[in-house]
Amino acid sequence: MLRIFWTKLVTTVTGGAVLIAVFNIISRLLGLYRDRLLASYFGAGALLDSYYAAFKIPDLIFNTLVLGALASAFIPVFTQVLQLDRQRAYQISNIILNYLLVIILVFSFIFFILAPFIVPLIAPGFSGDQLLQTIALTRIMLLSIIFFTASNVVGSILNSFKKFFTFSLAPVFYNLGIIFGITVFYSFWGPLGLAWGVVFGSFLHLLIQLPEVKRLGWRYMWQWQITKEVKRIMKLMVPRVIGLAGSQINQLVITAIASTLMVGSVAIFNLANNLQSFPISIFGVSLAIAIFPVFSEAIASNDRQRFVAIFSVNFRRILFLIIPLSVFILLLRAQIVRVILGFGNFDWQDTYYTAQTLGWFVVSLFAQSLIPMLARSFYALEDTKTPVLISLSAIALNIIGSVILGKLLGIEGLALAFSLAAIVNMLALLFILRLRLGYLGDKKIIKSVLKTSFNSILAGLAVYGTLNLLSLVVDMRTFWGIFTQGAVAGLAGLAVYFFLSAITNCEEIILVKKFLQRYLQPLIFKK
Repeated sequence: MLRIFWTKLVTTVTGGAVLIAVFNIISRLLGLYRDRLLASYFGAGALLDSYYAAFKIPDLIFNTLVLGALASAFIPVFTQVLQLDRQRAYQISNIILNYLLVIILVFSFIFFILAPFIVPLIAPGFSGDQLLQTIALTRIMLLSIIFFTASNVVGSILNSFKKFFTFSLAPVFYNLGIIFGITVFYSFWGPLGLAWGVVFGSFLHLLIQLPEVKRLGWRYMWQWQITKEVKRIMKLMVPRVIGLAGSQINQLVITAIASTLMVGSVAIFNLANNLQSFPISIFGVSLAIAIFPVFSEAIASNDRQRFVAIFSVNFRRILFLIIPLSVFILLLRAQIVRVILGFGNFDWQDTYYTAQTLGWFVVSLFAQSLIPMLARSFYALEDTKTPVLISLSAIALNIIGSVILGKLLGIEGLALAFSLAAIVNMLALLFILRLRLGYLGDKKIIKSVLKTSFNSILAGLAVYGTLNLLSLVVDMRTFWGIFTQGAVAGLAGLAVYFFLSAITNCEEIILVKKFLQRYLQPLIFKK
């Protein structure tokens, strides 16, 4: 029974999405605990500003050259070759791994040397000891992207095989490494221990995936041939690299603007962003990662009807979950921030600005959750140019909006600009994909969105009413009072939402029932 359940969980798209989501939840909970530790130890102050700013150069290198390139270029080509010749597919993976490692080592060395000149451009509001500290943290964190490069190639191989277990587990170990850095390394090496925790986490991210990929027969090889498949991957990578470079520049601009605002603005922006990323990662990214190999297979077999059917179902599934969550988070943002971060040196002013910033992020939660799947739809079609052009346009809008709204609204304006750009990005991707493929199950999508939105608004009213009622009963000056108020109001909203979804015959409720029957039945009934 358990074997049947586990097989379905680790080898099917829906099961893979659930597995990735489950470990994403664990990883994100650890991430929230990590942020809680950082907030309570240091508050939204100068050290936390330096810590988050130090990620920007390593992220610029890794996200631009490796992360997105693998998602958009490596997996479709690797999957196609894998169907014909497994050993050749492994050879291609090693060639790509070797070249990426060389590129990352070269860029890391260059940026290590130039860090004293580049960091002041990223954080022009930093000076003196804070600037020197940011430079030192940046240099240490550059080591982490070497491990991440190898880890993401290995993870892409596992993803192509629909082996989601250790792939999903890797982020959990990454966060455990960072937490170890906060609680242990910091006591030995001070602020530099925080950066060493990031390096340790990246090492664990790689280590946990190696045994499973070896069981599949993959071995590291000293391969450097430029085959036609490697050329194809590199060709597909170029537009994505340009687009991701633009995205990282966007992050640098936001950090630069935030560094010139009140002390703690860089930390507040990142803490609020991490909170809103929780549902995006669980529902949007997890499903997109799991569905990508199926998209690629459908296109490889020239089955566009299957492609469209899978797209429509999962598009509706994401919105069914994200729209009500957006409403709930918007209403409960103060309780969420206070319960998760409001300890130690994280005072009421930090709580207020983080909650307000979170509120503006939540406006685009639906768009941010759909973008990963929409982008991968184009990648499966071996079109990396269209998402890049759209992304660059959205980035330009975000930068302009950040400059204008940052001056008007401070840190909240940066989050609002981010949300407006994300919505434009999502709508443009959907519009172009609709032109490319034609019918995408439009009637079902529109009907689902209308029902979901209506039910979410009514459920939101239940949350709002419960919040106000409980404020008269619980002690709002204590942790347990705020926790009780937020938890009960949230549960009331969920109960109302699922009840309304059932009585309005939302198709997504049927999908949930089918999932439970398909995956849990083997645990209950013997066959």
